[in-house]
Parts: sequence; structure tokens; C-alpha cells
Amino acid sequence: MLTAFKSVAKQAHYLSLIGIFLSPTIVYALPAGVEQITSVEGVTEYRLKNGLKVLFAPDASRPNTTVNMTYLVGSRHENYGQTGMAHLLEHMLFRGTPSMPNALGEFSKRGLAANGTTSLDRTNYYATFAANPETLNWYLDWQADVMINASIAKADLDAEMTVVRNEMERGENSPFRVLMQTMQSAAYQWHNYGKSTIGARSDVEQVDIEQLRAFYRLYYQPDNAVLIVSGQFDEEQTLAHIAKQFNAIPKPERELPPEYTEEPVQHGSKTVMVRRQGGSPIVAAQYHIPAEADPQFTPLSLGISALGDTPSGLLYKNLVEKNLATSVFSYAAGLRQPGYALFLAELKDDMDPQQA
Repeated sequence: MLTAFKSVAKQAHYLSLIGIFLSPTIVYALPAGVEQITSVEGVTEYRLKNGLKVLFAPDASRPNTTVNMTYLVGSRHENYGQTGMAHLLEHMLFRGTPSMPNALGEFSKRGLAANGTTSLDRTNYYATFAANPETLNWYLDWQADVMINASIAKADLDAEMTVVRNEMERGENSPFRVLMQTMQSAAYQWHNYGKSTIGARSDVEQVDIEQLRAFYRLYYQPDNAVLIVSGQFDEEQTLAHIAKQFNAIPKPERELPPEYTEEPVQHGSKTVMVRRQGGSPIVAAQYHIPAEADPQFTPLSLGISALGDTPSGLLYKNLVEKNLATSVFSYAAGLRQPGYALFLAELKDDMDPQQA
């Protein structure tokens, strides 16, 4: 028995040594003003003294690098008369800074596949490029510059308005988007999730440039941002460069405005109908669900995906296979605050929406 115990103890000691050698550890000194928060499954979180969160997800097997800067501001943060402002800012940042007035041209010259998106909860700017330390440092420099030095000039706003109007018109010509907006506004009586990210045409076209700049100064700050670097890159050198460029930006003294609005419990089911010329008929159902951070969200979202799966989901079997619809779709919106689940079926003109 004692011999067996010693054998097990020896193996356990050997395994513990393996665990020590394989566990992710920082083997270099952290730059000044940088704190390591945690490391989980190869993803390491750092925090700078100004509040900026930095996530590293290295993968040496990949030939490229991706950088993503997310600002925790979206259309949910817009006030009355300001709808579409978060999306407008996304466009305006690509118009550059005083030191770099043509960001898109610089991206193209360096071979960056770059873009930005705006949602209800956040706005992000990202770029993917062939792994190269100089390109990575250049893009990080641009991110640091545009965080506090975006021009947001009236002339640039007027020029960008054509692009924004085109996006609006695409949405207005999309039966799906029109139906979604109508359903959202019915589902959220008070919360800003009931408003489209693109905004009201009158708000966007008459936006006050000073209000847009104030919105930028309020939310585009290091303590309201998350910087993610993934793919192939040198962690020590990249963290040092990030610390150098972003620690130079002071932590803002302002306090972000608190959010009070909570969508009340719905009194009963609601039905909306949109009749318009052209396009295939669409039938959809929407349900309120918990926020993404809620423990119930993950199992619920898996069930929602299973229901709408093609070709094994119940929606497909009960609608498409029975010739009541041509396609089905399901989606769980993972949002900062309680979101929604959407189930949708597209029909042919000769199919019966009521039956579907």
C-alpha cells in the first residue's frame, strides 16, 4: 500500500510540474502603468492606468493580426433628437484627425482590411492585416490618435451624409428591416432598444455638429473602451507599445451619465402588420429575453438556435417541409440589457401568412 501511495504521489508531483510549465504565465516585466487582471484559456486581460481594457488572444499559427477597438456606446445611449449619433460618429472617425486627414487612404496603402460597425450597445473599429510589427504599431497609433483627436469637422459631416443617406435608403427598401423596426418599436415602449441604430432621418440630417462633438468627448475615452489584439504578434513588444501610446491619454474626470430606464413587463401580446408594395411576405415573432450576462441566456440562446436550424429545427420541419414557408430563421439578441429573440419565416406570394 505504501509503495503504491509513493508511486501515485510521484506521478502527482510529475503532473503538477507539467501543469506549472504549461500554465499561461507572463514571462516578461509589465510596462509601467499596466496591470494584468486575469488570463483564461489563452486570453489575457490587462488594464491601463487610465482605465483602458486590453485583451490579448495570441495565435502564432495564423498568418495575420486583427486589432479591434470597441467603445461601449451605441444607439441605446442617444437622447431625444440625437438618434443616429453613435452611427454618425463611426463614419466620422474614418475622416481622420489633424495629423492624419485621410485614414481610409492610409489603410488601403498599408493593405489593411478595416471597417467599423455600430449596434445598440457598442461601436467598434477593426482591421486585419498580414502579421507585421510595423503595421501593427501604426494601426495602434491611429487608434490612440483618433480616440481623442478626431476632427469631426462640419465639411466632413456634410460629405459623409451622402453615404449615411444611402444606408438609410437601403434599410427603407428592405422589407425585413422595415418589419424589424416596426416590431422593435412595439416591443420596447420606453427603452432605446426600440429605436433603430441608423436613427431618424430628421435627426441625422439636422444633427448639430457641437452636440456630435460633445457626444464624442463624453464616450470616446479610454475608460469606456476595450482594445483587443489577436492572431500573430509579439505580446511583450505590443503591450509595451500600447502602454506608451495609450497611457499618454489621461483618464477623464467626467462621470458617464447613469441609465435609469427599464422596460416594464409587457401587458399582453402585440400584433403589428406592415403592408407595402413589393418583396416577399415575411412572418415573424419576437419575445423578450434576459440580458446576455444573465445565466439563463446561454441555454436559452442554444434552444432558440436549435428551433430555427435548417434543416433539423422544428421551424423548418413545420413550415418549410410542409410548404408553408420558403425559409426560416431564428436569432437571440445578446444585449447589455434585456434583449429579444426573433423567429422569422419568408414566404412566397401565394403562401398564406395566417397559416404560417
